[in-house]
Amino acid sequence: MLRRAPRECGSWWWDLDDVTETGLVPALGTAARMAAVLGKHALLEPSSLEWDWFERGRGGLGVHTRLGLMGSRLDDPELAEQARACRPVGHPAAEMSALLVTGPGERLDAEGEPRREPRLVELTVSPDPYGCWAEVAVHHDVWSPCDFGGEPHPAVHANNAPRLAAALRALDALLGVPGEPGEPTYFGVAEGHGLKAPELVDGLGPDLTDLL
Repeated sequence: MLRRAPRECGSWWWDLDDVTETGLVPALGTAARMAAVLGKHALLEPSSLEWDWFERGRGGLGVHTRLGLMGSRLDDPELAEQARACRPVGHPAAEMSALLVTGPGERLDAEGEPRREPRLVELTVSPDPYGCWAEVAVHHDVWSPCDFGGEPHPAVHANNAPRLAAALRALDALLGVPGEPGEPTYFGVAEGHGLKAPELVDGLGPDLTDLL
């Protein structure tokens, strides 16, 4: 079974303030376009949306919503209405946080065989009227030269990392702005359109399994 880190191994962030309008419908439109690019590389097949609710001046409400797409397109106007209808009844002023698009994707094993994996690549877009942004994050070791135990896996890396890099470059072209690598975590560092290679000691990378 492929192990998944509790924090991202790498993430890439796009500032879209000068690229798209603010609000839920434009955010879902951006998500649809980005998901289509990721889908061409078999990295994400959207199946649900997830988000939290908050109130301005109060903060988070501790309410989380997951809405299955049930075959709906992300840019379907009815989906936006369904999402708004999920507002907690006791909080009429509640607003939606960033929207997480989840679904399965395909990784390639060492022999190049595709393996369907839930939440292989995650896409987040912001509907905040005060700022537009999007993020792509990965949580698995198939994008790194070493697995989480520190063992090099060159065939797995060669079969997967170029696919992610190609998708990120395509997203840069789609959005018209370059994605910025996100903050490093215990599990990896984004660099360019991939993950920074770890330092090897006696041919092995760091063992990260203690926090898996």
